[in-house]
Amino acid sequence: MAGLAAATLLAEGGHRVILYEAGKFGGGRCRSYQDSELGCRIDNGNHLLMSGNQAVTRYLTRIGAIDTLTGPTRPVFPFIDLISGKSWTIRLNAGRIPWWVLVKSWRVPGTSASQYLALRRLEKACNADLVAALMQDVHPLYEHLIEPLAVAVLNTKPAVASAAPLGAVLQETIGRGGVAAMPRFPRQGLSESFIDPALRYLSANRAEIRFGARVAALGIEDGRVAGLSGPNLDERIEPTEGVILAVPPWVATELLPGLVAPNQFEAILNVHFRARIPEGEAGFYGLLGGTAEWVFQKGEAVSVTVSAANDRINVDAGQLAQKIWTDLHRAFRIESSMPAFRVVKEKRATFAATPEQLLRRPQTRTHLTNLFLAGDYTATNLPATIEGAIRSGESAAALCTDWSNQHLAS
Repeated sequence: MAGLAAATLLAEGGHRVILYEAGKFGGGRCRSYQDSELGCRIDNGNHLLMSGNQAVTRYLTRIGAIDTLTGPTRPVFPFIDLISGKSWTIRLNAGRIPWWVLVKSWRVPGTSASQYLALRRLEKACNADLVAALMQDVHPLYEHLIEPLAVAVLNTKPAVASAAPLGAVLQETIGRGGVAAMPRFPRQGLSESFIDPALRYLSANRAEIRFGARVAALGIEDGRVAGLSGPNLDERIEPTEGVILAVPPWVATELLPGLVAPNQFEAILNVHFRARIPEGEAGFYGLLGGTAEWVFQKGEAVSVTVSAANDRINVDAGQLAQKIWTDLHRAFRIESSMPAFRVVKEKRATFAATPEQLLRRPQTRTHLTNLFLAGDYTATNLPATIEGAIRSGESAAALCTDWSNQHLAS
């Protein structure tokens, strides 16, 4: 996503763009595909976006896909507690003044309006502040909202996760009022919203897209990138050309020796069932007290996400699917026999959002004059999300453009 964001922004500016993609498709993990086991199309993972995601809005508008997102008509977030059996829906008002906390039926059951003042702690948090240590004294708001929200946003256990990036997300969404906290997700799939329109846009703007072109080494001369090489690649980079490196951090450190980047990662599990659940007014649910965490009805498939899943990554796929199906049965009273399923394990889905790892996030500029970094692991101030990935790509494109203009002017 970071590479596509950079490429489309550069193409919009009239620059000559060549996109080198190691795989056979664009977008990395952000994609959809036809699953043979389920006999239907599924997303590689689930991504809940917010209307306040400004970089996502700019990107989708640029590639002509802003109308491919859908979601509830109001800022609502439904939850089901698998232990107590209770369900509730958090409802925000549109404006910045959060008067919704004064309405008992709109907030987490058992919480008082004054408890929500504790969210300001997150807005003021620094990298060294841990989510659990900062917020776990606010009962039951922590267990029923802050903790599941932190796990979903940071993909890191709250006991070790920094509160600062969570606070940054809240400031840009809920902190701006319900108008910026409207849940959004693709109407069809991730590819249909984020990838396919971007590739069409690049082609229409005369960008060159080369699939199966893995960059295995950078040729460096006189403090700049002078070449790209790989199994099917041998390219000369002219002195007037800039390079944006949009690869995972473990690849970036191989290509750029000496680069300090995050080196600890967290897994995400996604389990898809050929089944249906009640869609409800939001189109998704947050589940508490079980293995399943976030549940989406996507076409013919029910898709479930389990974040910060390093402790579950080695669980047998069938056992994992059965646990999650049991959760769905308890939550929605659907049939007890498990249908066809697909388990997708992303072992290094994101970097671990710990204070130590945040300090390892590199800047967009590098010590090479014409090389810029893009990726959700770079220093965006946000956690590793689609919004952060797109923002990093935009930053890299802007710096690359500035460098190019200065170089040509000199």
